[in-house]
Amino acid sequence: MIRLLLTLSILLTSFSVLYSQEVLCNIRVMPKNDLPISDRQKLQTLQKSAREFINNRKWTNELFKDEERIEFNLSFNILEKVSTDRYAGTLQVQFSRPVFNSSYYSPLLNYLDKEIEFDFIDTQPLDFNENTHTSNLSAILSFYTYIIIGLDYSTFSYNGGNMYFQKAKKIVENAQSATENGWKAFESNKNRYWLAEELLDAKYSTFQSVLYSYHRSGLDLMHDDNEKGRGFVTESIENMRKVKQLNPTAFILQLFFNAKADEIASIYSNAFQDEKNRVYKLLTQIDPANINKYNKIKEQSSNNAPINGMPNSK
Repeated sequence: MIRLLLTLSILLTSFSVLYSQEVLCNIRVMPKNDLPISDRQKLQTLQKSAREFINNRKWTNELFKDEERIEFNLSFNILEKVSTDRYAGTLQVQFSRPVFNSSYYSPLLNYLDKEIEFDFIDTQPLDFNENTHTSNLSAILSFYTYIIIGLDYSTFSYNGGNMYFQKAKKIVENAQSATENGWKAFESNKNRYWLAEELLDAKYSTFQSVLYSYHRSGLDLMHDDNEKGRGFVTESIENMRKVKQLNPTAFILQLFFNAKADEIASIYSNAFQDEKNRVYKLLTQIDPANINKYNKIKEQSSNNAPINGMPNSK
């Protein structure tokens, strides 16, 4: 019996070493300098509590090896103490996906959420319930975790992340009676409500195909076949024109190109000149807001040219 228990213990230990939680979230909480010292200390506790809340929670039914975890960054900038336990500020959300056969990470989300307000009592654990809105802080943390998992899955299989976008949308629905901003359609056309809504809207199904083809058929192939992989990237950018035609102010359109503009400019820095001209013209029509970044594409050569067609690694 002792030998059996010892064997089971070794197996369980080995399993825990091989497999981990799905995500690895790096969290920073930066309080404004003029906040009282007691609040700044309290917010350091928030940093630890939020990191443990995300990294110790099971978000999917999948098993992940340690090196397979989905890594992302959340940076809170606390600008105001609203009341005794209530704070307001911004949240920078950043997520990049590893590219096959390279050390490069491709950015998928780089968004500054300016509608951040929450209560935090350092003696109470963060609580989250999928069926009700119990805490704005835990709702925000869970919302972005599900969005990021969904984006990651969508780059590896078509519509692969919809289950997690649905979970994010459920959080939005639960928050419709919340007093805090960021959850409701009428407040803005670019907030958490519209992010979940557009990712699941059937009329934007092209965007789902772009997430897959740009990354899985494009970037993941470029190490072995640069021109073929870049061709899929070009095709994906062309398909984003359909999203633009459906809704020129679509939130997902803005988020995609804000994350990808530098990468796209780098990808085409060593393309043939006629290909550069075609892609540049296309980008000026779809994403004129980032024209200064795309101007690099027109240059004949680049001192920061990618190796083997891939953008430079981090």
